[in-house]
Parts: sequence; C-alpha cells; structure tokens
Amino acid sequence: MKGFRIAYGRIAQETNALSPLATELADFERIQLVEGDELHRRTGPAAMEVPGFLRQAELSGFRTAIRRWGKGRIEPVPLLSAWAIPGGPLTESCFASLRDRLIASLERAWPFDAVFLSMHGAMGAVGRKDPDGDLLRAVREYLDIKRGDGPRPLVAVTLDLHAALTVEMEALTDILSCYRTNPHRDHAQTARRAGRILIRTLFGEIRPTKAWRSLPMVLGGGMTLDFLSPMRRVFLLMKRLELHPRVLDVSLFMCHIWNDHPELGWGVHVITDGDQALAERTADHIAEAAWGVRHHRLPSAPMAEDAIMEVRAARLARRLGTVCMSDVSDVVGAGAAGENPRLIEALLAQGRGLMSYAPIRDAVAVAELWDRPRGSLISMSVGGRIHPEMNHAIEVHGRVGRRATLDGCGRVVALDLGHVQLAITEGPPMVMKPAFYRSLGLEPFRADICVVKSFFPFRIYFALENRKTIYARTRGVTDFEVIEDLKLTDRVFPLSSVTDWRDVDRARRARRTAS
Repeated sequence: MKGFRIAYGRIAQETNALSPLATELADFERIQLVEGDELHRRTGPAAMEVPGFLRQAELSGFRTAIRRWGKGRIEPVPLLSAWAIPGGPLTESCFASLRDRLIASLERAWPFDAVFLSMHGAMGAVGRKDPDGDLLRAVREYLDIKRGDGPRPLVAVTLDLHAALTVEMEALTDILSCYRTNPHRDHAQTARRAGRILIRTLFGEIRPTKAWRSLPMVLGGGMTLDFLSPMRRVFLLMKRLELHPRVLDVSLFMCHIWNDHPELGWGVHVITDGDQALAERTADHIAEAAWGVRHHRLPSAPMAEDAIMEVRAARLARRLGTVCMSDVSDVVGAGAAGENPRLIEALLAQGRGLMSYAPIRDAVAVAELWDRPRGSLISMSVGGRIHPEMNHAIEVHGRVGRRATLDGCGRVVALDLGHVQLAITEGPPMVMKPAFYRSLGLEPFRADICVVKSFFPFRIYFALENRKTIYARTRGVTDFEVIEDLKLTDRVFPLSSVTDWRDVDRARRARRTAS
C-alpha cells in the first residue's frame, strides 16, 4: 500500500489596520518562529505547542489526525511555524521573509503529496490586499513548478473563525475549515477535522467538493458567543447538517472588522463528498441562518466611569471572586498596542475603595524600573510612546513591586499605586489569564477588578475567578465605531440598508470566475 508525505506548518497573525505599530519578524520570534525538527518536537503528543498560550493547537491536532486515521501510511514533514500576537500590519520585509522561509521549507521537505497549513485569515501587510491569499498563491506556484507532470499536491488550510473568507483563499485550497467556538477552544479539534478529510482524500476514500458564500455584513449575532443566543442555534444547525453522510465540513466566518480588506464580510464554506448540489444547498442554508442574526447588535458598553459604578454595585460578585473588566477600546487580542491610559486614569480617580489590577505597555518604563529595588518609591511618566496621537502619557506615583518575564509580554514590573496595582509590560500585554497577575504576586481573588485585554478568551481562563464581566469603553483602535470608516467595495450591513445577501455574494464569487 502506498504511503504519503504531508508537509505541515503555520503562518498566523491577526492584523488591526488602525494600529500604527508595524509587525516585524521579532514579533513572531517573541511568540513562535520555529522550523523542522523543533516544530516536530513541539507538536508531539506530550509537548507544549505554543509555550505560555496553548498546549494543543492546530499543528498538534493535525499530528493527532495522522496517528488516529493515517493507518501508518502518513509521514508528517515539518515546515515552519510563525505565530505572532495580533498587532499592526506586517512590514514588507517581514512578510517577504516569512513567505520566503515558507517556500524554502517546502523545498527542503519536497517531495510530498499534500500541504497542511494553519493560518489566521485576517493578516494584513503593507501594500497587500490579501496577504493570506498571497501566501497561498506562492505555495501553489511552487507546487505547480515542482510537480511537473505529476499529480497536483493537495492544500488543506485551517483558519480562525474571524478570518475574512476571500476569493483567493477559496480558489487556492482543496480543503478549508475554521474554528466553531468563540471564545476559541477548538484549535486542535479543527485541525483534526481538516486533517481527517485530507487523509481520507489521499487514501481515495472521498472526493471533496466545495461551495462558499460571501455575506455583505460585518456585524451581527450579538456577542457572537457560540454557546449563547443567537449564534448558538446557528452553530447547532451546522452540526445537524454535518450529520448527512456526505457533508464533510461546514464553516462559518464572522470576520475581524479591523481588517481593511475591501470585500470584508461574513462567509460560509462547505465541503461535501463529491456532491456539488448538496454543497450549494448547504451553503445557502447556513448563509440564510447567518443573515438572519444580522439585526442582533452588540450590547452597548458603558464608559469607564459608569463601568466602575457597576462594579461598586456588584458587592456579591466582588465578595465571591473578581470582576473582569475588558477594555474594549484597547483589546490587545484584536491588535491594539495595549498602552491606552484612560481606563487606568478612571480607576485611579473613581476607583478608591476598590482594589484594581490593570496593565499598560511601556518598554522604556520597564527598562528604567527593572533594576530598582522592590519597595522603592518612584514618580514617573508611563505610556504615550507608541501611539501618542491616540494615547497620552500618565504620571504615576507608587512603589516598585514584583517583576517577571512572561511569554509574549517580555519583562513585566508591578507598581503599587495604592488601590491600583499597575503591571507595566515590555511587549504587548495580552492579559487573558489570571496567571499574568499571579506571576507578579497579585491574586485575582483579592481584586475587585481585573482588567483584561481580550474580548473573549478571558471568559475561559478566568472562569474560576470571574463573577461578573463588564466591557468598558474609552477611546481606541478597537472601538466598534470604526466600521463607519471602512472603505468597502460593496454595500454591507449595518453600514447600508441591505435586505438580501445574494446579489453581493454572486458578484464576489463571480470575481473568482473572472480571475
């Protein structure tokens, strides 16, 4: 029986086009930039795939699929894994370096029968409309040259649920699948599902047939949490449709609104086993269901001062745990730099009597404080260095607390400002786990407020400590009002009054045919 070789790797970053802080290769090195044998080791059964973030992510899930369904006939061949915290667009040199390293790793791995890639789907890069699509095109062009007259290697890709499903992505892949949870907790499961489809295709057991839809909507579905209304019923419908023996995968993309792709919107992708008509019907069914939740708006977020008043009123929640306050205007998990001072100012001015933990990014301040003795008094200016047009500096007075070096954040120093414990980070303060504060000797159960810098993941990681969630608004690059400034090709909801999705969908899909 013939064996098969599958090359596997990752290039993933979610871009906020409004961020002035460009993403460089060093930002990938800070989280993960590994190749070959090291990647193979990181994705083994007992390994930590992305230290500080995820034990089992997509590439570990793919390796599991090989062990489970490969029947001893599949050899995984590691390429590279490049993963960065969300941020600004990649520089030209950063994108070119990652693309060239990916192609070089393909050259080292050749020959192989398929490529499995983990991507985000909302990457931005200077001078490029669709960087993820450009990477896929580079892979396809390389494969077409190398294969000569031989069979065309398959390309399977997993994407984030907030990817922008583009013409290029759909056209350049054979198998495409995305997460089905928000907060995301099925990275490995998604890869196992896509990996199984890829393996069965190589074995000749199935023949993937695709259909996709592009919806002219950029907001809807309320909080878009998969386990709450209205999205819960959409995701349950997807699972029911997959009970059909010939429906292999159903994916729904809810887009990242800070992406500047001109055809931004929600998307649907369906894979069936050799049944195009069924794929088209299923895609239409899910598109209708997704379009049906467009009028469910996000709940309005209170301004910081009003959010603090809500915390004061939540006495039982504070007694039993902490209140997680998400700074929705400065969400590092959506590409903000993490130096917005406004919530911290409100906590200092309005939060007396409440113990609050909060982060801010300032590498210069960290360098100045790193060697200061613990307990020493300081007065200094913090913040306002990355995006001074948006974020001003603040003056703080307090005592130096503990320090730590954390994955992703780099060096971190705590300042005791009295009723506010301020964590100053060298790198992006991706605060979504209680371990961030505990590493500085700050116990979340003792805090009335723990400020987090994510929209959704903190709900998982703070589940034991969090007794109430408040989304507080100030002003920053992750405000939802920015959708009013989007420069889009088509009329989209809610920016325009669009009553039917089909005309825009047909036009977008026709562009693939034209290209």
